[in-house]
Amino acid sequence: MEIQSSKILVLCLVMFCLSVQLEGQLQNDFYCNTCPSAERIVMEEVRNAFMNDKGIAPGLIRMHFHDCFVRGCDASILIDSTSSNTAEKDSPANNPSLRGFEVIDNAKARLESQCKGVVSCADILAFAARDSVILTRGRGYNVPAGRRDGRVSLNSEVFQNIPGPGSNVSVLTQRFVNKGLTKEEMVTLSGAHTIGRSHCTSFSNRIFNFGGTNGADPTLDSNYVTQLQQQCPQGSTNSGLVVPMDPVTPFTSDVNYYQDVLANRGLFTSDQTLLTDSTTLSEVNQNAGNQYLWLNKFAAAMVKMGQIDVLTGSDGEIRENCRVIN
Repeated sequence: MEIQSSKILVLCLVMFCLSVQLEGQLQNDFYCNTCPSAERIVMEEVRNAFMNDKGIAPGLIRMHFHDCFVRGCDASILIDSTSSNTAEKDSPANNPSLRGFEVIDNAKARLESQCKGVVSCADILAFAARDSVILTRGRGYNVPAGRRDGRVSLNSEVFQNIPGPGSNVSVLTQRFVNKGLTKEEMVTLSGAHTIGRSHCTSFSNRIFNFGGTNGADPTLDSNYVTQLQQQCPQGSTNSGLVVPMDPVTPFTSDVNYYQDVLANRGLFTSDQTLLTDSTTLSEVNQNAGNQYLWLNKFAAAMVKMGQIDVLTGSDGEIRENCRVIN
């Protein structure tokens, strides 16, 4: 693990930093002059949390995705609800499934003690997602930073932007295109389902009453259906039941996800639907057979996703507390 974590140790020596940061652009090593320890501190908090709970890594990656798809990568997902507003994090698409808020809180607290008012919550979340990729044996990548934090978070905007587990390939493609991402990048980023877990409630209809048939989705492998039905009993009152999305290597970023989809073992309709379109099917086949290729594509797609509708320059703010607007 020390070898893995060393890959993300960023030594921001001032002598190698850019003397001028261009306003309105994200840049690598953005905090070299203003908070040289920023990326190291975030990495330490993510690594410590991961050592205690490996589910933190997929949780932080998913949180970054859910943040960027609603109002852009502005940390609006971190804002708490108030008596007058229900925030994004309390949408049924996010609560109770999102995890890792405390990791961001801990990193922010340390950064505020060292570099008060400098490092945005949006950048912390982007760094944490990258660190989570590396800790699950994915490929590391530079995170261009300089994001600023948004001041609005609305539950009502979540479902119109984030594709759900029952989405078909057309809906998936359109939701990603709306954010400036290609169909290929949609398939690439779907590979994030190779780590983490899902609540049974997110797919129970597929294994018990698909399309009102009182039976399972016929596209699902029958042995997998039996396995899922045992793990997620029909009528269970335990809403906290979860299963790994990749049963073989649930905490390793690899291409098992694509191999499972080809074997009709994709957990969600949104996974299995990738086989219904010639372009996405070709991408699934390509990724399934070349892990090196997919890891590189995934890293590049994460960088691009992390730049969706960002606030920079004098827009937005740098929150003192990631849960509350200043």
